[in-house]
Amino acid sequence: MPRKPTPDARERILETATRLFNQYGVHAVGLQQIIDECGCGKNLLYSQFASKDELVVAYLARCSGDWDTIVASAEAAADGPERQLVELVREVGVRINVPGSRGCPLRNTFAEFPEREHPAHRLSMDHFVRVRTQLRRLAARTPAPDPERLADRIMFIIDGLYTNGPIFGDEGAKAAIAFAEDVVRVETAVG
Repeated sequence: MPRKPTPDARERILETATRLFNQYGVHAVGLQQIIDECGCGKNLLYSQFASKDELVVAYLARCSGDWDTIVASAEAAADGPERQLVELVREVGVRINVPGSRGCPLRNTFAEFPEREHPAHRLSMDHFVRVRTQLRRLAARTPAPDPERLADRIMFIIDGLYTNGPIFGDEGAKAAIAFAEDVVRVETAVG
Protein backbone atom coordinates (compact mmCIF):
# COMPACT_ATOMS: atom_id res chain seq x y z
CA MET A 1 0.00 0.00 0.00
CA PRO A 2 1.49 3.42 -0.99
CA ARG A 3 2.32 5.81 1.79
CA LYS A 4 0.25 8.95 2.12
CA PRO A 5 2.18 12.19 1.78
CA THR A 6 2.74 14.10 4.98
CA PRO A 7 0.93 17.42 5.25
CA ASP A 8 4.19 19.29 4.79
CA ALA A 9 5.36 17.31 1.74
CA ARG A 10 4.43 20.00 -0.78
CA GLU A 11 6.15 22.68 1.30
CA ARG A 12 9.31 20.57 1.75
CA ILE A 13 9.54 19.99 -1.99
CA LEU A 14 8.90 23.65 -2.77
CA GLU A 15 11.46 24.76 -0.17
CA THR A 16 14.09 22.46 -1.68
CA ALA A 17 13.27 23.60 -5.22
CA THR A 18 13.41 27.25 -4.13
CA ARG A 19 16.85 26.83 -2.61
CA LEU A 20 18.18 25.00 -5.68
CA PHE A 21 16.54 27.30 -8.25
CA ASN A 22 17.89 30.35 -6.39
CA GLN A 23 21.36 28.86 -6.25
CA TYR A 24 21.70 27.43 -9.78
CA GLY A 25 18.81 28.73 -11.91
CA VAL A 26 15.67 26.92 -13.00
CA HIS A 27 17.00 25.26 -16.15
CA ALA A 28 20.12 23.98 -14.41
CA VAL A 29 18.14 22.04 -11.79
CA GLY A 30 16.47 18.78 -12.74
CA LEU A 31 13.61 17.12 -10.94
CA GLN A 32 15.87 14.23 -9.93
CA GLN A 33 18.17 16.67 -8.14
CA ILE A 34 15.17 18.05 -6.23
CA ILE A 35 14.04 14.51 -5.37
CA ASP A 36 17.53 13.58 -4.15
CA GLU A 37 18.01 16.77 -2.10
CA CYS A 38 14.53 16.65 -0.62
CA GLY A 39 14.66 12.95 0.13
CA CYS A 40 11.26 12.31 -1.41
CA GLY A 41 10.28 9.81 -4.06
CA LYS A 42 9.42 10.58 -7.65
CA ASN A 43 5.78 9.59 -7.02
CA LEU A 44 5.54 12.02 -4.10
CA LEU A 45 6.96 14.89 -6.14
CA TYR A 46 4.57 14.21 -9.01
CA SER A 47 1.61 13.87 -6.64
CA GLN A 48 2.33 17.39 -5.43
CA PHE A 49 3.49 18.97 -8.73
CA ALA A 50 2.34 17.40 -11.99
CA SER A 51 5.31 18.82 -13.92
CA LYS A 52 8.44 20.89 -13.56
CA ASP A 53 6.53 23.83 -15.05
CA GLU A 54 3.96 23.55 -12.26
CA LEU A 55 6.77 23.50 -9.67
CA VAL A 56 8.43 26.52 -11.30
CA VAL A 57 5.15 28.46 -11.23
CA ALA A 58 4.71 27.65 -7.51
CA TYR A 59 8.30 28.80 -6.93
CA LEU A 60 7.68 32.07 -8.77
CA ALA A 61 4.44 32.67 -6.88
CA ARG A 62 6.41 32.27 -3.65
CA CYS A 63 9.06 34.71 -4.88
CA SER A 64 6.37 37.20 -5.90
CA GLY A 65 4.99 36.95 -2.37
CA ASP A 66 8.46 37.83 -1.05
CA TRP A 67 8.08 41.21 -2.80
CA ASP A 68 4.93 41.80 -0.73
CA THR A 69 7.04 41.20 2.38
CA ILE A 70 9.53 43.81 1.16
CA VAL A 71 6.71 46.31 0.60
CA ALA A 72 5.22 45.63 4.04
CA SER A 73 8.66 46.03 5.67
CA ALA A 74 9.23 49.34 3.88
CA GLU A 75 5.83 50.66 4.91
CA ALA A 76 6.45 49.66 8.53
CA ALA A 77 9.98 51.09 8.64
CA ALA A 78 9.34 54.54 7.16
CA ASP A 79 6.81 57.29 7.56
CA GLY A 80 5.39 58.83 4.43
CA PRO A 81 5.50 57.67 0.84
CA GLU A 82 8.75 59.46 -0.02
CA ARG A 83 10.65 57.62 2.71
CA GLN A 84 8.87 54.36 1.87
CA LEU A 85 10.09 54.52 -1.73
CA VAL A 86 13.67 54.88 -0.50
CA GLU A 87 13.10 52.17 2.09
CA LEU A 88 12.03 49.77 -0.67
CA VAL A 89 15.43 50.28 -2.27
CA ARG A 90 17.13 49.74 1.10
CA GLU A 91 15.15 46.52 1.71
CA VAL A 92 16.15 45.16 -1.70
CA GLY A 93 19.77 46.11 -0.94
CA VAL A 94 19.66 44.04 2.23
CA ARG A 95 18.26 41.02 0.43
CA ILE A 96 20.67 41.05 -2.48
CA ASN A 97 23.60 41.18 -0.07
CA VAL A 98 22.76 37.82 1.46
CA PRO A 99 25.64 35.46 0.62
CA GLY A 100 24.86 33.45 -2.50
CA SER A 101 22.25 35.88 -3.81
CA ARG A 102 21.97 35.93 -7.59
CA GLY A 103 19.59 38.88 -7.69
CA CYS A 104 15.86 38.74 -8.30
CA PRO A 105 14.62 35.18 -8.90
CA LEU A 106 11.73 36.49 -11.01
CA ARG A 107 14.06 38.45 -13.27
CA ASN A 108 16.41 35.50 -13.56
CA THR A 109 13.59 33.11 -14.42
CA PHE A 110 12.09 35.63 -16.85
CA ALA A 111 15.40 35.58 -18.71
CA GLU A 112 15.45 31.77 -18.71
CA PHE A 113 11.97 31.55 -20.26
CA PRO A 114 11.76 33.98 -23.18
CA GLU A 115 8.75 32.20 -24.71
CA ARG A 116 5.85 34.61 -24.10
CA GLU A 117 3.30 31.84 -23.63
CA HIS A 118 5.30 29.88 -21.11
CA PRO A 119 3.64 30.05 -17.65
CA ALA A 120 6.93 31.10 -16.00
CA HIS A 121 7.32 33.98 -18.44
CA ARG A 122 3.71 35.09 -17.96
CA LEU A 123 3.87 34.91 -14.15
CA SER A 124 7.12 36.90 -14.12
CA MET A 125 5.65 39.50 -16.45
CA ASP A 126 2.51 39.78 -14.31
CA HIS A 127 4.71 40.28 -11.25
CA PHE A 128 6.63 43.15 -12.85
CA VAL A 129 3.40 44.84 -13.93
CA ARG A 130 2.07 44.47 -10.37
CA VAL A 131 5.27 45.92 -8.87
CA ARG A 132 5.11 48.88 -11.23
CA THR A 133 1.47 49.47 -10.28
CA GLN A 134 2.35 49.32 -6.57
CA LEU A 135 5.20 51.79 -7.02
CA ARG A 136 2.99 54.13 -9.02
CA ARG A 137 0.30 54.05 -6.32
CA LEU A 138 2.88 54.84 -3.67
CA ALA A 139 4.43 57.61 -5.78
CA ALA A 140 0.95 59.09 -6.37
CA ARG A 141 0.77 59.77 -2.62
CA THR A 142 3.85 62.01 -2.84
CA PRO A 143 3.80 65.65 -3.99
CA ALA A 144 5.58 64.61 -7.21
CA PRO A 145 4.09 66.39 -10.22
CA ASP A 146 4.72 63.25 -12.30
CA PRO A 147 4.32 60.28 -9.95
CA GLU A 148 4.54 57.74 -12.78
CA ARG A 149 7.99 59.03 -13.71
CA LEU A 150 9.06 58.89 -10.05
CA ALA A 151 7.79 55.30 -9.72
CA ASP A 152 9.47 54.21 -12.94
CA ARG A 153 12.78 55.71 -11.84
CA ILE A 154 12.60 53.92 -8.50
CA MET A 155 11.77 50.70 -10.34
CA PHE A 156 14.84 51.12 -12.54
CA ILE A 157 16.99 51.69 -9.45
CA ILE A 158 15.60 48.49 -7.93
CA ASP A 159 16.19 46.63 -11.21
CA GLY A 160 19.78 47.87 -11.27
CA LEU A 161 20.27 46.85 -7.68
CA TYR A 162 18.97 43.35 -8.36
CA THR A 163 21.29 43.10 -11.37
CA ASN A 164 24.45 44.67 -9.96
CA GLY A 165 23.94 44.41 -6.21
CA PRO A 166 25.34 40.89 -5.89
CA ILE A 167 28.44 42.12 -7.73
CA PHE A 168 29.03 45.36 -5.81
CA GLY A 169 27.69 44.32 -2.39
CA ASP A 170 27.17 46.89 0.35
CA GLU A 171 28.85 49.62 -1.69
CA GLY A 172 26.35 49.11 -4.51
CA ALA A 173 23.41 49.05 -2.10
CA LYS A 174 24.56 52.31 -0.48
CA ALA A 175 24.92 53.93 -3.91
CA ALA A 176 21.43 52.75 -4.92
CA ILE A 177 19.91 54.14 -1.69
CA ALA A 178 21.65 57.50 -2.18
CA PHE A 179 20.47 57.56 -5.80
CA ALA A 180 16.90 56.81 -4.70
CA GLU A 181 17.07 59.63 -2.12
CA ASP A 182 18.26 62.03 -4.84
CA VAL A 183 15.54 60.93 -7.25
CA VAL A 184 12.78 61.24 -4.65
CA ARG A 185 14.05 64.66 -3.55
CA VAL A 186 14.25 66.00 -7.11
CA GLU A 187 10.96 64.44 -8.26
CA THR A 188 8.99 65.69 -5.24
CA ALA A 189 10.45 69.22 -5.16
CA VAL A 190 7.54 71.54 -5.83
CA GLY A 191 8.20 74.91 -7.40
